[in-house]
Amino acid sequence: MKIGVIGTGYVGLVSGTCFADSGNDVICVDIDEKKVERMRNGEVPIYEPGLNRVFDRSIREKRLSFTTDLEDTFQKSDIIFLCLPTPPGADGQADLSFVLNVADQLGDLFNKYPDYKVVVNKSTVPVGTADKVRDKISAKTDVEFDVVSNPEFLREGAAVEDFMYPERVVVGTSSEKAAKMMKTLYEPFVRSGNPIIIMDERSSELTKYAANSMLATKITFMNEIANICERVGANVDNVRRGIGTDSRIGKRFLFAGIGYGGSCFPKDVQAIHHTAGELGYDFKILDSVMKVNESQKVSIVEKMKKHYGDSLKGKTVGVWGLSFKPETDDIREAPSLYITDALGKLGVKMKAYDPEAIETFKEAATEDALKHIEFMSDRDAVLKDVDALVICTEWNEFRRPDLENFVTLMKEPVIFDGRNLYDLERTKEAGLTYISVGRPSVNA
Repeated sequence: MKIGVIGTGYVGLVSGTCFADSGNDVICVDIDEKKVERMRNGEVPIYEPGLNRVFDRSIREKRLSFTTDLEDTFQKSDIIFLCLPTPPGADGQADLSFVLNVADQLGDLFNKYPDYKVVVNKSTVPVGTADKVRDKISAKTDVEFDVVSNPEFLREGAAVEDFMYPERVVVGTSSEKAAKMMKTLYEPFVRSGNPIIIMDERSSELTKYAANSMLATKITFMNEIANICERVGANVDNVRRGIGTDSRIGKRFLFAGIGYGGSCFPKDVQAIHHTAGELGYDFKILDSVMKVNESQKVSIVEKMKKHYGDSLKGKTVGVWGLSFKPETDDIREAPSLYITDALGKLGVKMKAYDPEAIETFKEAATEDALKHIEFMSDRDAVLKDVDALVICTEWNEFRRPDLENFVTLMKEPVIFDGRNLYDLERTKEAGLTYISVGRPSVNA
């Protein structure tokens, strides 16, 4: 099939590349000329494991191309995916200006090239957006077309695998013609029998928000349990194992930590909470989820204040991990942003390392954080002569260090672990002071 992908951000680039790898002819269009030129030259502008291999193969086999020409992309495509940003506004409402602006342009293009096409909302958008896109296009043309909602369920760090082997594909459309085309497009990805679920557009739009809000709620619930564990002397790891073996609950998303971040959970929870408010409905659970998550991101700073008796100024602290999760360079809403900002305001000097996210962190961090941080080239360089180490991201290379290095390199072997990476007994044997989330503290 001939596919046009408008927008080459995370979702657009992964989607376009994977569609091309399955044998489709894909044109990706973006307004950023420098970015388009980089991709034409074989450069992948984001870090995502496995994407380079699929990207290179698709370009080599001439199934994937890049352009700034929307008209040419429209003319050559049967299905057009809108993979455009929908950032949250100040009130949490999703900003649809990028989506609706492109929809307006598509209306004019339908008049110049009046063949039937399917326009697909791949971006995460509020309920009713398919109707708004349809109305924008219809205001300009009488040509036959359909608008489909097809939300993505990609995990950063595993996006290529998620796209190639989806647990389900959700397609929101009331058109049998559009549904048939979407099934044909996605059938190569569900040969193992996972479903392509056809539903109405509004249910499809709400499905994405409901899924992410449920996962964010599970994470937040376990962080609340962890906070209780700390107060009663229980171990959240034991609680997690005890409830995770219940098939009604499941094992995933039950790990306590310093809150969720990224491009999806914070934005989507805010958006559905805002939508509920517009409808006059008080979504109390999500209100609590957002409040708990915000406080959880800086909870580790409160533990540091408690440990040092509020006298953090003048300390030098190491920071392992800046991205919101491992295997990505995405730092959107990452706990590290909040923690480093809080420590910077307290006059704490920092030495930080992340395998992939240093440059993206520099673009987003506050001035209070950046003027107090020295970025290091490897994890052990962070440890040299620091008073404490804060672990913000569970990269694999942080999971099994030589614990003796903490004692040898650090001024004081004090670890504040926001991701519960280490066994309590091993840290005790190594002579560490180890403070984690929802587990008993180990004191050297």
